[in-house]
Amino acid sequence: MPEILENISLKQYNTFGVEAYARWYTEIESEEDLKQLFSDSKWKAVDRLVLGGGSNLLLTKDFDGLVIRMNIKGIVSHIEGANVLVEAGAGEIWHNLVMHCVDKGFAGMENLSLIPGSVGASPIQNIGAYGVELKDVFHSCRVFFIETGEIREFERAACEFGYRESIFKNQLKGKIIITLVRFQLSTIPVLNLSYGAIGDELQKRGITEPTIKDVSDVVSHIRVSKLPDPSMIGNSGSFFKNPVITESEFKQIQSVFPDTVHFCLPNSTVKLAAGWLIEQCGWKGKKVGETGTWKNQALVLVNYGNATGTEVYDLSTRIIEDVKSKFGVALEREVNII
Repeated sequence: MPEILENISLKQYNTFGVEAYARWYTEIESEEDLKQLFSDSKWKAVDRLVLGGGSNLLLTKDFDGLVIRMNIKGIVSHIEGANVLVEAGAGEIWHNLVMHCVDKGFAGMENLSLIPGSVGASPIQNIGAYGVELKDVFHSCRVFFIETGEIREFERAACEFGYRESIFKNQLKGKIIITLVRFQLSTIPVLNLSYGAIGDELQKRGITEPTIKDVSDVVSHIRVSKLPDPSMIGNSGSFFKNPVITESEFKQIQSVFPDTVHFCLPNSTVKLAAGWLIEQCGWKGKKVGETGTWKNQALVLVNYGNATGTEVYDLSTRIIEDVKSKFGVALEREVNII
């Protein structure tokens, strides 16, 4: 049975670095630990919070329930010709997995370099960056059902992936825990250089035939130049989703704001750059008490010192109201609010 601790500070377990306490806390090292934990019906009845890297989370209060920190480790590769199936435990750090694959010459994940968080959390959010989403490299995952103790395999179609969405974030929220994720990669790279900044940076470096390591290095460089290091300044990366609107809604906005940053999507929809919208409302680099928006990327809210989760949340509300007032667009928070 995994050890249950009481009244544990969660400050070191969330990248915002806000103080909050868990009534109970435990760490899970294996699927067997989960089975043993939930063999006691008490832990099925209390509120639960499953923690990976704590990088997509804003704690606005103490958690009056059980915090479960996933610490299942291990990376295993299966190679058949050019196809590579990589299995990683839910507790592995995401960037460590990406670096492992890049170093081995396994292509597909290089655009997802330096995203904070854990492997187990990656399918829940369908994480994505620089032209690639998790679903593009996802094969399957192992899922523990809390109520029954059953472990099931979920292949890509069953996960219902959408933009920062999945079945785990919706219908199965609070009912399951992901223990292992598998990724379909290749030893023959098909590079995705569609994101403009990648091509620009490769050109600056004089790289005309990039490798997956070159792409990973460039993506990491771009992220570092735009985003603050959570170990130095508390943050959770992108705080808001990029809003997706209809073509007609976009034309209306464009008629007033011709320079609106946008990306055309299928089904006559348009994705707007939330960071640009926020910046136009005068929020980029603005400080409010101990919180604020990052100087290089307005999409990122930061904790400059001892901000509370409530102060960060209140700031996000003000930003949402301003963007709605100026553009008629409703921003949605990407982080989980507790």
